[in-house]
Amino acid sequence: MNLFPHLLLRPARQALVALLVAPLLAQAAIPIQHWVHPSGAKVYLVESPAIPMLDVRIDVDGGNRRDPPPQAGLAAATADLFSAGVAARAGERALDENQLAEAWADLGAQFGASASADRFTLSLRSLTRPELLERAVALAARQMAAPAWPAAVWQRERERQIAALAEAERQPATQASRRFNRAVYGDHPYGREPDAATLRRIQPDQVRAFYQRHVVACRAQVSLVGAIDRAAADRIVGRFMAALQPHGCPALPPVPEVAPLTAALEDRVPFDAAQAQVLIGQPGMRRSDPDFMPLFVGNHILGGGGFVSRLTTEVRERRGFSYSVYSYFAPGLHAGAFQIGLTTRPDQADAAIGVAREVLRRFVDEGPTAAELQAAQDALVNGFALRIDSNRKLLDNVANIAWYGLPLDYLDRWTGQVRQVTVADIRRAFGQLIVPDRMVTVVVGAR
Repeated sequence: MNLFPHLLLRPARQALVALLVAPLLAQAAIPIQHWVHPSGAKVYLVESPAIPMLDVRIDVDGGNRRDPPPQAGLAAATADLFSAGVAARAGERALDENQLAEAWADLGAQFGASASADRFTLSLRSLTRPELLERAVALAARQMAAPAWPAAVWQRERERQIAALAEAERQPATQASRRFNRAVYGDHPYGREPDAATLRRIQPDQVRAFYQRHVVACRAQVSLVGAIDRAAADRIVGRFMAALQPHGCPALPPVPEVAPLTAALEDRVPFDAAQAQVLIGQPGMRRSDPDFMPLFVGNHILGGGGFVSRLTTEVRERRGFSYSVYSYFAPGLHAGAFQIGLTTRPDQADAAIGVAREVLRRFVDEGPTAAELQAAQDALVNGFALRIDSNRKLLDNVANIAWYGLPLDYLDRWTGQVRQVTVADIRRAFGQLIVPDRMVTVVVGAR
């Protein structure tokens, strides 16, 4: 059911609106209000009154990097089980998973949890009509304060996940990804993957303890985008943080950095498939790397710009080795992987790998041309509006500003920073970080 029928546009009108709005979004300032709540939570707000909706995101340091090695998958299990019911509390009856889902459906709102490599995230979306928003905030706060963690649901979900993992292991892309991560990250938590054994070691009591240890007010980063003002935002944050206050604020141990590779590593896995999966890479950059922007713009030229990238030109267009070839950085609190990926016929795998490695080597040695840089800058600047053209996209950007401690005017200065990158900047940044002679190469489907 569409909650806002007056916002439906015919395709032609949608295109016209996009053309009219995009330049305005690219030029307009995005004022981010920031304050620290008495609970210690850091709050970031963008008032967006055009649509009567609110998006809230609460991020805490409780992602997969915090999984104990014997229970790899614990953060994800906590996120999955978070919506499995609410315990009885203070005269309110318990809600099982179906009753809780129905309560959210009745409000036309969404609330749930997710876990990534670094973050455990709670996300709320609700209309801002006062009677609906009040009930949505109250239900979310209740769920945050007393998740049920039902053992029967976890047993069911665990078996489903184990079956899904077994099925995924029969896919060459899954095997390639798992082997690549283990080789690039070594013993670092970024390289840990859940399996049947680690999932079977996870019990509801451990899920509860993980939640209470990590989902705490004092370390929360709360981002809000929507049709509310600062006073209303502060009240909402207060309701949420009060639900977490009993959990305290235990100190978390430091997480080591990702170790650089000391030598090249090649892993070839025979697999009966029509296409070989190829991954090439190494530890890349942290999001805090001062060369983030040169590396980001440079990668757009190398393999992140789709059909106009060098890798696509050389591997796909000129030689026909692969329909799709790409490169990307995955920066986080630690050095996420730099990765080149492609699929190709098994009998062409060696030739395709050779071309990809040569393209990378030349790019590291020489950098891009002035024409390539200009084209990349134009594409990125002209596409900036699409990065913030919805409340949810804007929320994700604001949450990243909060999480990584970026300047509040980061989005306002983004296009200018892209324009300031030079050919020399890219060549220096790639030359300092990327070592073509010390890469991991994984081929699943080799012959």
